[in-house]
Amino acid sequence: MRRSLIGALVGAALVTAIWESFARSGLFAPALTPSVVDIARSLGAMIASGALGLHVLATLGRIMIGLAAACVVGVPLGMLMGRSRPVERFFLPLVSVLSPIPSLAWVPLFIIWFGLGNAAAIALVVYAAIFPLVLNTWTGVRSVNRLWIRAAEAMGADSHTLFIKVVLPAALPFVIAGFRQAFARGWIAVVGGEMIAATTRGLGFVIFDAKEYLNADVMMGSLLVIGLLGLGFERLVFQTIERRSVGRWGMVRTARG
Repeated sequence: MRRSLIGALVGAALVTAIWESFARSGLFAPALTPSVVDIARSLGAMIASGALGLHVLATLGRIMIGLAAACVVGVPLGMLMGRSRPVERFFLPLVSVLSPIPSLAWVPLFIIWFGLGNAAAIALVVYAAIFPLVLNTWTGVRSVNRLWIRAAEAMGADSHTLFIKVVLPAALPFVIAGFRQAFARGWIAVVGGEMIAATTRGLGFVIFDAKEYLNADVMMGSLLVIGLLGLGFERLVFQTIERRSVGRWGMVRTARG
């Protein structure tokens, strides 16, 4: 814990020093490269006014709803693709065609279909997050050691027990990796969607609105908040799940700190 904290502080101090040097280098106008003090001042003002909290809650609400919907569809579909050849042959070409298309390329259509506001942004998150979940879950199920399955069948395990006790735990590291990728892609989608489709709330809306007035300090502060939220989810959610499941089972080496 102490080493991790020291490492994080040293890394943050190094990045801060690099940015401060760049901001004071004179390569760009001060309004375009705000100093760390200016960024902190803008963040403090947004926190004090309560605006930052509202924007963060709006963005988190959209991404959580979108991720939940993607999970409900993506994980079971990936499981079915891994366990059933007909399902795999039907869905894999469709997934292979759609997954390379950037979620932001769908923004104009989603606005036409769902209008401005939450629905379009949430739909973008669902689209961005579902494919990493499907592909990683499918890969995890296909990667289960066949010897484990034969051994469980030899001991009399039925299909339900085999799935719960063997297939699902063995595929879980891939599912967690899929969640990490889905979360990252969902952030890209929701922030990009908020820049265009959201009307009054969201961190993407803050960045886009600040651009109109050349408030680079507000933009940088919002980007910092997005990065810190990502770090918080990685440390508090994904690493916790990993430690208490596949890490405890000895299937992966989990990160400390």
